[in-house]
Amino acid sequence: MMMKMCSLVVVMVALLKVAAADNYTVGGDMGWTIPPLGKVAYSTWAKTKNFDVGDVIVFKWTGNHNVAEVSKADYDSCNITNPIDGTIYQTSPVNIPLTSNNNTRYFICTVADHCSNFGQKVTISMDQKWWDDDHNSAPFRHTSILPPFFAFFLTIFLSFSLN
Repeated sequence: MMMKMCSLVVVMVALLKVAAADNYTVGGDMGWTIPPLGKVAYSTWAKTKNFDVGDVIVFKWTGNHNVAEVSKADYDSCNITNPIDGTIYQTSPVNIPLTSNNNTRYFICTVADHCSNFGQKVTISMDQKWWDDDHNSAPFRHTSILPPFFAFFLTIFLSFSLN
């Protein structure tokens, strides 16, 4: 009986891990700044992530920067005059929860020419998955199907080994 309880606890812990959300600092250790390699720095960073609904992206910076969410057209042209909801975040850090309302979101720095000349902008896409050809470098994530299968088979194994 004690072993069955232990196996149940193992399954519950595995399933809880599946439901956990992640926080991502945009740019990783670099943070939100003028990227040394231009916009490729942020696009490379974002392509290695597998964002899901419930995750939070965190913009952290020092110095003269800000962040605004913009439309795709404004992102492409670095138009800094029309942020979504009229909001330009001026104080670091900024936590942006990812919701089911948008699969792709676009963020830019609106300071001077940080976006247009230096590439301080990032696309956050929640529809990139590990099986997509364009994102085959994205690692398996806690929400992949592997942990639930692992928990299921572990429970079956423990049930048979206890009998």
